[in-house]
Amino acid sequence: MAEPYKTTSVWTSDRLPAGIRSAHSTKAGTWGLLNVLEGEVLLVFEDGSGNVRVTPGNPGLIPPEVLHHVEPAAGAKMQVEFYHENPLA
Repeated sequence: MAEPYKTTSVWTSDRLPAGIRSAHSTKAGTWGLLNVLEGEVLLVFEDGSGNVRVTPGNPGLIPPEVLHHVEPAAGAKMQVEFYHENPLA
């Protein structure tokens, strides 16, 4: 399995950076893996390709350059890992 080159700090639903709640994307060649440690988060893809309910043990894969945002449930804790290749491939 691929190793992350960067990992964010742990965010809670009440301390989530505003930029994560609004549309943003990773850079070219950068994959994100949203890991929920507690609760659940809705990963919303802005291109209309669908939403992913992310829970502990069910991470959300974020492809390079795809606009997305997250909508955490109250009490959620999450963290994002960044990779140079698809970590789930």
